[in-house]
Formats: sequence, structure tokens, C-alpha cells
Amino acid sequence: MFDIPTRSTCVHHFVEENAEALQNAALLLGGRPWLKRVQCLFETLWTENSLHGRAGRDVAALHDLLSLAHVHDPSRPEAAYFAALDPVSPQVEEICLLANDLRQAFEEACAGQSRSGEHEEELK
Repeated sequence: MFDIPTRSTCVHHFVEENAEALQNAALLLGGRPWLKRVQCLFETLWTENSLHGRAGRDVAALHDLLSLAHVHDPSRPEAAYFAALDPVSPQVEEICLLANDLRQAFEEACAGQSRSGEHEEELK
């Protein structure tokens, strides 16, 4: 999936293995705008191996979406999408697993990059 001339990160591998599930979760939790944003993130990751800058911010934003960081803010569309979910749906469990696995992949990837402290706070 990724055509990166240098070594890819744990995040690249995670996204490659979970691309469909991430897109489904983004659509379910944030609608078409989030689906498009996740697909743009995939495009960025296909061409870059660094998680600094935009790629890192987008991964952190995706983690926020998956971990339901903004569902308590009624001014955000994520709140309405979340309200429409059935809490006992198997999709909710899959989303929780994706959030945990994305966080772990991001932490592992950033541990191997020189400016890892830049993103540590973003995924808390």
C-alpha cells in the first residue's frame, strides 16, 4: 500500500492493516468530512514516513475522533454522530480497539523519531 523510499513507521503499518476499518469508523463518527480527512491522511502517509507536522497532527485528530474526545460538545458534529450510535453495537467495540491500537502505534513510531516529545501530549 505504501510506496515510501525510507523505512515506514508503526503508524504506516497500522493504517495499512486497518484502512477499511478506519474509514468506516471515521464515517460513522464524523460523517463524510471525516471520511475525506482520513483518506487525505492516507495519501499523506503514502508519500511521507515522518509523523512530524501535518501527518502527526492528523493522526492525533483521528485518535481524538476514535476516542470520542469531542462527543460531549454539542456544537461539534461528532456529538450528533455519536448520539446516533447504539452503545452495544459491535462497531463501538471495534472503534475502541482502533483508538487503543492507533495510540500504541503512534507512541511506538514517535519513540523512534528524534522529536518524539512534540506529539506525546497530542494523544493523551
